[in-house]
Amino acid sequence: MSTKTPREPGILQALLPVVLLVAMLGLNVVVFGDGGLDGPNQLALLFAASVAIGIGLFNGNTFKQLLEEVVRNISMALGAVLILLLIGALAGTWLLSGIVPAMIHHGLLLLSPKVFLVAACLVCAVVSLATGSSWSTVATVGIALLGIGKAMGFHEGLVAGAVISGAYFGDKLSPLSDTTNLAPAVAGTDLFTHIRYLLWTTIPSMVIALLLFAGIGLTREASTEVVGTEAFHAAIQSKFNIGWWLYLVPVAVVVMIMRKVPALPALFAGALLGGLFAVVFQAELIHELSSGTGSYAAQAYRMVITAMGPGFSVVTGHEAVDELLSAGGMRGMLNTVWLIICALAFGGAMEGAGLLQRITRAVMRLVKGDGSLVATTAASCVFVNVTASDQYLSIVLPGRMFAPVYRQRGLAPQVLSRTLEDSGTVTSALVPWNTCGAYMSGVLGVATLAYLPFCFFNLLSPLITVLYGALGIRISRLSKAQGSPE
Repeated sequence: MSTKTPREPGILQALLPVVLLVAMLGLNVVVFGDGGLDGPNQLALLFAASVAIGIGLFNGNTFKQLLEEVVRNISMALGAVLILLLIGALAGTWLLSGIVPAMIHHGLLLLSPKVFLVAACLVCAVVSLATGSSWSTVATVGIALLGIGKAMGFHEGLVAGAVISGAYFGDKLSPLSDTTNLAPAVAGTDLFTHIRYLLWTTIPSMVIALLLFAGIGLTREASTEVVGTEAFHAAIQSKFNIGWWLYLVPVAVVVMIMRKVPALPALFAGALLGGLFAVVFQAELIHELSSGTGSYAAQAYRMVITAMGPGFSVVTGHEAVDELLSAGGMRGMLNTVWLIICALAFGGAMEGAGLLQRITRAVMRLVKGDGSLVATTAASCVFVNVTASDQYLSIVLPGRMFAPVYRQRGLAPQVLSRTLEDSGTVTSALVPWNTCGAYMSGVLGVATLAYLPFCFFNLLSPLITVLYGALGIRISRLSKAQGSPE
């Protein structure tokens, strides 16, 4: 029995789900405000996905085929979902053990508000470069730095912007990063050629970002400096036993990641170590939170499981400190998990119905020269981040689509790999319903749109790569005789 080939969708059909999604997300901002992530945005993604599926059925696709593509797309993120849940558990035990309070306590002692933003960005850059993971960096030192910044009186979106900027700088340049390996593999070049070529756009983007953070810090007026630090430190020390030994846990996690231990076991080990250190060093706090009922073994078990699962809060009587000493555990990540699943359902429906491919082919008509090719590639990466809601697809789909065009125009593959990473990797954190944007927002507890204006590095990277393309700066070409970079 012959099967009918589905009709190619028209450009208006392809754009309809996207227009509906943008309209509903905008309406949710007006109607629900910050409550959009509690369900309205997830439903908007599902409504848009249902429209994409309807268009696919109209054009001759079967429901089974479309559903299989949706399921396949969601399955790609199951590892990320597990990581997200484990980070919720890790955050809980690191709070209970005193690790995060210790970082906040010592950070306030060591860092001046005038240099804090630059220091936060650089610390996250170094950790991410060493580990190859922006996610792990934000979930560990990023959470502590956010607490320090809020205690200093900085807007949480500004601190999150500095943390994410540094984390993505290191992620882009680390040989251990999955996206840093994926981009050259898709483009057809080798890892270290890719990293060397990335330096030309990544270093200027980071320098400008650091100058902006330095300018913001240096222009702070004296009245905005930290006040009442003694009461702040006293509140933390009244509940936690603070000591240098607490840093052994984050150091162990960083070492595991540097030694290429997979993220899941490394984070799980970090959560368990946090629980162990809580039992050993925070007995008084555990006794207090458990209301003193049962043996200490029972109290410790109850609080470690509570920290990892439903979460808990510590009350010191100091309002600013109490705001920082709260962890949602795995349960606190469920809204983010829900958002990721719905976003990937939308991306799978768009790809399964051929709508995403139709839009990208239309974009190809904009290519007139080398500069417009780079700009179109960058725009395609951002578009896939918005519509497919996945960082890896924003590298793979444009990479597959544009690789032949770059070869035909005699451009070296590292030009493509650099453009993919400058535009796909870094902008994923700026889309609220993208897996990375949802993750960053969920882990830090800061709305994506609140930190987006301050992610200077993430915003500058695609602009710098487009500027280089337009001006012909560092655009390597293939040798006509050898077919290799000059």
